[in-house]
Amino acid sequence: MSAFIDSIRAEFQRYRMLAERALEQVPEEMLNKPGFDGGNSLAVIIWHVSGNLRSRFTDFLTDDGEKPWRNRDEEFVSRDVVREVLNEKWKSGWTVLFDAIDPLSDADLHRMVQIRGQSLTVHDALHRSLAHVSYHVGQIVYMAHAHRGDGWKYLSIPPGGSAAYNAAPSGETPAGHIAMLGGKQGGTSKG
Repeated sequence: MSAFIDSIRAEFQRYRMLAERALEQVPEEMLNKPGFDGGNSLAVIIWHVSGNLRSRFTDFLTDDGEKPWRNRDEEFVSRDVVREVLNEKWKSGWTVLFDAIDPLSDADLHRMVQIRGQSLTVHDALHRSLAHVSYHVGQIVYMAHAHRGDGWKYLSIPPGGSAAYNAAPSGETPAGHIAMLGGKQGGTSKG
């Protein structure tokens, strides 16, 4: 049985879909624009999330999650990349993540993994990573909405839509939310 792993996988899929639907709404010329008050651009955030996922989940059960080949500081360097390159970078991190968690079962939850030399259970490492991803997806959605402005298509309940949604809630589960976003629930990142 892998109810917990299935739940974590579904939440990762939900957050991936939220970010992708937000990014689809951003004009390409805004992807590299610095954030508010000179903060990170969407491109930088994507580079960082991908780098983090690749590092944490490459050889997840056997190697430290902070790989010697990762250059975290470089992830935060301002960059000017086209959407296609950004999409490939984004996808590469998620592929590594799902390739690592798809074979896991709930029996693996108490196994120990390392991140920066610190021991964590698989359970804790997965929660830590999900929290990290959701934090950055929130940034992506917020910035994408600001860049898009009046043409924004809401990714959850739109303003003034609570009563209608509450009459027929459909997006409370990860699968339901993904369906609302026009995506499909699947077991892996492929596709």
